[in-house]
Amino acid sequence: MASIAAPCCFPVFAAASAAVGLSAIGRYETAVLYFFQGFAALALIGLLLAAREHRRRGPVALGFISASILAYAFYVSMSQPALYLGLAGLLVATIWNRLIAAKRNKCADPVLKSVITCPECGNSSEETMPTNACLFYYDCAQCGAKLKPKSGDCCVFCSYGSVPCPPIQAGETCCA
Repeated sequence: MASIAAPCCFPVFAAASAAVGLSAIGRYETAVLYFFQGFAALALIGLLLAAREHRRRGPVALGFISASILAYAFYVSMSQPALYLGLAGLLVATIWNRLIAAKRNKCADPVLKSVITCPECGNSSEETMPTNACLFYYDCAQCGAKLKPKSGDCCVFCSYGSVPCPPIQAGETCCA
């Protein structure tokens, strides 16, 4: 977005920017460039915070290198190839970081305890969910009601539990 907002610095986007009326922003070029640098710094801070969580330093290293290239481009040479290289590096670092986070979340251990609350009497009971099958029926220990999954849910834990079943936690569509 910042590159579209500063067409005088990024000729590749100049025609498209002028066509949608962004050429009027050209007189605010200095402010736009400061915002652009702020967003680059924000991306770097996000990479640092994510690295603290998933302990992978690669995206942060690429982010620092890219931010350094951007700083060089802004304060030393105003080189367009350096600007695009820095932007591409931040984009690759962000995508890399997102893939690491997605893989980490998918591999997280599922929560196996869920509190089932009977809709008939309100009794709550903590149960351990099976990892290899769904529980389609559950008998309430207090009132004896036979609970079945609600329409659209795959099991009683998804309908009446405090935590959905392990396959749903893993992002799968349903347990079978």
